[in-house]
Amino acid sequence: MIEKTLFWKGRKKGRIHTMDISFSDIWAVFFPKDFAEKYRYLGTSVWGYSIYYRALFPLVLALDYEAKPKWCPRWFLRFLHLFGSDNSIVRVRNRTLHNLKNKLTKGIMFVDWKTKWSDYDLRISIHGPKHLQELASAIEDRFYDRGRQTELVEQIKEIDPEASIMWGSVSRLEKQLGKMIDE
Repeated sequence: MIEKTLFWKGRKKGRIHTMDISFSDIWAVFFPKDFAEKYRYLGTSVWGYSIYYRALFPLVLALDYEAKPKWCPRWFLRFLHLFGSDNSIVRVRNRTLHNLKNKLTKGIMFVDWKTKWSDYDLRISIHGPKHLQELASAIEDRFYDRGRQTELVEQIKEIDPEASIMWGSVSRLEKQLGKMIDE
């Protein structure tokens, strides 16, 4: 009952809509219940404990380390994100608070992640310095390599369950599969 209590009424004026801020939203600022709520100020959307969570976890921690000033508590950044942007990466509720959060975090943000074509083709979008972009790229590449190798090994094992598998290279496994199919 109390968590649904309205704390701050949203606005609707033309095409501008802001969310209603409830007591549970305020509670999440000071007492986050999980990983997603704790790092929400970065714009992160990593929920649950899946293979994607395990892949993106180090990136989110690196983004947090780089974005959060040492002297600034994380709850304050979550507060600015809630009241400045409605916990959104696209909406702006209060321009002053939004700009303050961006200034404190140096504009570092986790924009989105998705899979394309297959479940191991991970795409990561962040705003950050070059070394964080390279980390995101390395995670994407490693995630793809591991997923593609697993897929190829399954195909090889379907053809010959006794085949010897040497992990480490997608091209080597593709050649091995190609030879098995040709035979």
